[in-house]
Amino acid sequence: MNKIALIIIIFFLSISYASTNPNIQARTAILVDFHSDEVLFELEPDKQIYPASMTKIMTAIVAIDLIKKNKIFLDDKFVISENAWRLSQAGYSSMFIMINDQVSVENLLKGIIIASGNDACVALAEGIAGSEENFAQMMNEKAGEIGMSSTNFTNASGINDPDNVSTVRDIALMSKYLIKNYPDFYELFKEKYFTWDRTGGEPIKQGNRNPLLYKNVGVDGVKTGYLAVEKYSLASSMKKNDRRVIAVASGFETKNDRSRESLKLLNWAFRNTNTFEISKKNVTFFEIDTWLGKKNKINSTSKQDFYLTINKKDIRHLTVTLDYIGPLKAPISKGEKVANLIVKKKDNIIKNIPLYASEDLKKINFFRSLLTSLNYLIWGDV
Repeated sequence: MNKIALIIIIFFLSISYASTNPNIQARTAILVDFHSDEVLFELEPDKQIYPASMTKIMTAIVAIDLIKKNKIFLDDKFVISENAWRLSQAGYSSMFIMINDQVSVENLLKGIIIASGNDACVALAEGIAGSEENFAQMMNEKAGEIGMSSTNFTNASGINDPDNVSTVRDIALMSKYLIKNYPDFYELFKEKYFTWDRTGGEPIKQGNRNPLLYKNVGVDGVKTGYLAVEKYSLASSMKKNDRRVIAVASGFETKNDRSRESLKLLNWAFRNTNTFEISKKNVTFFEIDTWLGKKNKINSTSKQDFYLTINKKDIRHLTVTLDYIGPLKAPISKGEKVANLIVKKKDNIIKNIPLYASEDLKKINFFRSLLTSLNYLIWGDV
């Protein structure tokens, strides 16, 4: 990202970019900038899908949230039920846990995130909530908290169920929540291999199902999916320098399509768009002119982070201006609104960011105030 640091920025070079929207061979897709939340591309993003193993992102989120709250711990061990074990014998992707094994939460998470084990999902769900049904309720509560309005979870693994549904828009929202709130645990999603030292057999080493991890292009998560009724799907995230984008797509006909088309989406974002940091929460940004105060400028800041993502072909039409009627008259209190930062593309305002005083400014005494006012009247400046 590029940090904007002047009052008026003239953007930038008149360079031509090929910015035609990508032609993606999927049934539904969305591409989102992580910082600005700008949707860079969409293809029927609210079309209902069966999320398949992308469901496991929420299974991990629920468990990680409990770990963060010290309600469960990574070294806690859950006893494996026959219900969980049967999934490892049914031809589904599995961690290959055995009945009555005692498996740590940490290993179950790795078995879910890296090996995509359906058996590990059931074991974790039962260990946390007593049953998979109860755990699904916890998943739906979390989905509601995140804002996933078109999602309903009925199980922890995403195994075929006509009522286990979502959209690529909701999956992108869930992926961002994971990355933003649990960056330390998100590191697990880029692990390429997991070895489970199983009971009664040789250790099993399995690779991460995400094919983009092996291309070493900056992709560090998040989760694949497959169901016969849905075909192939993938939630993926790519980071380059300090910029990140998230792509989610579903309905690919083949594994190769999933890999190729998802990478096409991610690369398109970096090739054709830029994200700019407009302002940072509680970080001094601009100095505002003042008068009748103990100093003639006051620092300002925004109350939240603001980012802007724009197509590179439109950058030359972008301007940023500081808007206020000044100089501002003291006294000024910390937190008082002092200006607006206006971002325009041509004549259209695309962001209007309020700025606030980051400090108190006291008024000078009467005699000095009188002298300052006279100077202003005579010379037009202070």
